[in-house]
Amino acid sequence: MRPRLVLFGASITEQSFASGGWGAALAHHFVRQADVVLRGLSGYNTRWVLKVLDRAMEGAAGRGADPAAVTVLFGSNDASLPDRSQVNRIGSTRYLYADPLIGFLLLTAILDAADNLIISCSDRLHFTPFGNKIFFDEVLKTLESIGFSQHSLRSDLPLYHEIDPKDPLKAFEI
Repeated sequence: MRPRLVLFGASITEQSFASGGWGAALAHHFVRQADVVLRGLSGYNTRWVLKVLDRAMEGAAGRGADPAAVTVLFGSNDASLPDRSQVNRIGSTRYLYADPLIGFLLLTAILDAADNLIISCSDRLHFTPFGNKIFFDEVLKTLESIGFSQHSLRSDLPLYHEIDPKDPLKAFEI
């Protein structure tokens, strides 16, 4: 069974499979090696996520096995500005972060790599293609640091160029 990488978060995660998105890039990067599972909940804050966590993650692991890795990106809706939507705002004193250091490092990398946050974000929050590329690169570095990489994962089926045209069925023998 392929290992699973679960992407769990609010709109930055939900939009990650859009054209040029970091989630789609991860799925392409780990083709035939891992399944990338999207669990994006646009607009959700951490209080809401805790209420629906079991339903939101249902089936994400697959066959009862734990995911090999999970990204967790919540908090932006908790911190929405007071003059914006009050429906999902929690306020700065009630943040919940699964791993604040990783989130901080990823966001810091985006800011360091871009001359200006607006270059990386279309609306000061959601990524442009440039921001998606930076974020994808940083997620890959983080995954590699825990041993989740193309080199550590085997392909579960042979690649096209590995199949002998003279005896193609041999490639599928176990």
